[in-house]
Amino acid sequence: MLVLCINLFLEVLFVSAPLLKIYKRMQWLPFGQWLFSKAVCRKAPYFGSIKPTITTLEPGLCCATIPKRKAVFNHIGTIHAIAQCNLAELCAGVMVDATVPHKTHRWIPKGMTVQYLKKAETNLRAQASIELPRQWQDKEDLIVPVEVFDEQGNKVFHADINMYITAR
Repeated sequence: MLVLCINLFLEVLFVSAPLLKIYKRMQWLPFGQWLFSKAVCRKAPYFGSIKPTITTLEPGLCCATIPKRKAVFNHIGTIHAIAQCNLAELCAGVMVDATVPHKTHRWIPKGMTVQYLKKAETNLRAQASIELPRQWQDKEDLIVPVEVFDEQGNKVFHADINMYITAR
């Protein structure tokens, strides 16, 4: 019953408000970041496979973490490449959604260039950020850099994600 109530609450919330506003509303709740992250994964189920937690969201910035667990291991016991790509795309997409003015513009990922810098052997933390303020154009390619770090603060992965921004 509790799960049904939470799902209904999240559905109503996600239909009626922009992402950043929802994030800010949920911060005061116990387990608010976890709940918000689950709701994002419900809207974009593919991200649920990495069990992310969105830890920071503001215009121009998104941070998220994923735990090291067997479901995201590769054959050598490190976090596999596609899990790292998913984390990067999640951060970039949530950040862009929270930053681009939703009444006048929309966005879609157009491409991604990645670099695997070190073995990802611990829980991971990702950060996507862009410089603000900026003028939003029609038919604009926005390159969003995403850095992924291990628990020791070593950069293990870098992605440049091309977001295509258009006017509504």
